[in-house]
Amino acid sequence: MNELRLRPRKLDIRNGRVDLSHGAGGRATAQLVEEIFLRAFDNPLLNRGNDQAAFDVPAGRMVMSTDGYVISPLFFPGGDIGSLAVHGTINDVAMAGARPLHLAASYIIEEGFPLADLQRIANSMASAAREAGVAIVTGDTKVVERGKGDGVFISTTGIGLVPAGLDLSAEFARPGDRVILSGSIGDHGVAVMSKRSNLGFETELLSDSAALHELVAEMVRAAGPSLRVLRDPTRGGLAAALNELAQQSGCGFLIDESAIPVRGEVAAACELLGLDPLNVANEGKLIAIVAPEAAELLLSIMRRHPLGHESALIGQVTHDPQCFVQMTTSFGGGRIVDWLGGEQLPRIC
Repeated sequence: MNELRLRPRKLDIRNGRVDLSHGAGGRATAQLVEEIFLRAFDNPLLNRGNDQAAFDVPAGRMVMSTDGYVISPLFFPGGDIGSLAVHGTINDVAMAGARPLHLAASYIIEEGFPLADLQRIANSMASAAREAGVAIVTGDTKVVERGKGDGVFISTTGIGLVPAGLDLSAEFARPGDRVILSGSIGDHGVAVMSKRSNLGFETELLSDSAALHELVAEMVRAAGPSLRVLRDPTRGGLAAALNELAQQSGCGFLIDESAIPVRGEVAAACELLGLDPLNVANEGKLIAIVAPEAAELLLSIMRRHPLGHESALIGQVTHDPQCFVQMTTSFGGGRIVDWLGGEQLPRIC
């Protein structure tokens, strides 16, 4: 009988909410972790219950990346903060050409957050990780007072293994290299905006959030040392990513507006809201810079993959000491593609 009294009742997932005791480190914390996170992420390393995960890795160069996710709203067409956290961190690792191995996740949860929504997020993360073949092997949970958070924030760290002899970095870009984009831009940003207050579109676009590591593996096998650098154009969109690469490489870029894939719905929404699709966030696209002699081969390989079937050659690297990103417009003119000024889309990832 005493044992029964000591054993806590199961969480009321349907109607319950997170309270401060769930972050106090006691029995309630253990119960929250066990009934939501351990149940969702079930794997041998996590189930050992330690404050860290110890594992063997093959010989080679390791890659590590970390990111935080504070998106609003938490649930959007085509995904949610959970799947986004998994995809985003896997992609950061994959942009080094690495095969992702494991993830760690940390949660900052606001007091009063519905347990049903927390379980939904955890299950979404678990599903995204399983589909990617990556385990969430360790993590942490904290609870903050009501009004001092915004539902839930997630921080994730990923590690991966780089194939021998592969080194992808912006510093290797050379004038004449080609720039390939893996698909249409702006889908994620418009999908998130469509669920914000007082915004609605006749056509519901889905976020492009996806794990790109398998596409990257095919690209590495096809192009090998001809592949110079990969980058995923997330916050700040294609414009920010190209400007980052220009600064890092000491080169310029010349891109062709008519070659950049943009869905009609995205273009229409951006026009309505006064946005430039080049500045809108993406979560399932990548930019590849490749030697000119390998560009057509790489493009054909990318188009065979479901996440790269819309791939397009959009421009080339140029010799430019000022490191400008320039664009030939659809009307035959030209303009500078600059960094985004100010905050265009708050809480987009």
